[in-house]
Amino acid sequence: MSESTLPAVGIPEEYKPIEDGITLYTLGTPNGVKISLALSLLNIPYKAYTIDISTNIQKKEWFLQNVNLNGRIPSIIDNTEGKGTKVFESGAILFYLTEKYDEDHVLSYPRGSPEYFETMEWLFFQNAGVGPMQGQANHFKLFAKEKIEYGITRYLDETRRLYSVLERRLIENKTGFLVGPHVSIADISTVGWVTVAYAIDIDVKSEYPVLAEWVQRIIKLPGALDGFNTPTPYRAFTSRAWSTN
Repeated sequence: MSESTLPAVGIPEEYKPIEDGITLYTLGTPNGVKISLALSLLNIPYKAYTIDISTNIQKKEWFLQNVNLNGRIPSIIDNTEGKGTKVFESGAILFYLTEKYDEDHVLSYPRGSPEYFETMEWLFFQNAGVGPMQGQANHFKLFAKEKIEYGITRYLDETRRLYSVLERRLIENKTGFLVGPHVSIADISTVGWVTVAYAIDIDVKSEYPVLAEWVQRIIKLPGALDGFNTPTPYRAFTSRAWSTN
């Protein structure tokens, strides 16, 4: 959470934060859907703006100074009670939302409990492991102008290894979720990445069947589809990679 010391640059009218509540600046990416999914599952009203990162709108000065100095999505501005709190980095936003709004521990566990710290472990596991490794696999396999076999193999192998860790964790926990007896931000942080593994030719359903069952379990949670499909229909569903029935 931060406040810029630089002179404010006006936010365009079409991206103005709401006066009372949470404004989400996002896109339907594995990181972006984390926050809309969490907000929907927590039943928190919010307004979402699509930030088309292919146009570099997130690098414009108004965005850097007023939303996220790092020029990334997702980011939020929480004007609840007029406080104007800005939060960026998906893991930090998830932590913020549960600390401030999840009194009933829908997506969290009581502070100081064993499950609380386990949630932090698996949240950081995604942010430091699954996201960066799968992101590099995406880059080298799908977007790099030069196809470098070493890079493709290295990051695909590491993504598969991390998926095997998730598979084993789910088997050992025996509840259908990564931590404790119910869904948490550890699951929410990770599920978006697993849903798009098909893009790099990882067949989750055949290679990691328990992980595939976990994905479908989260999809079926009340409010989950609304979260996945904000601000636009989620590509993992429009591609029919996963069942939404």
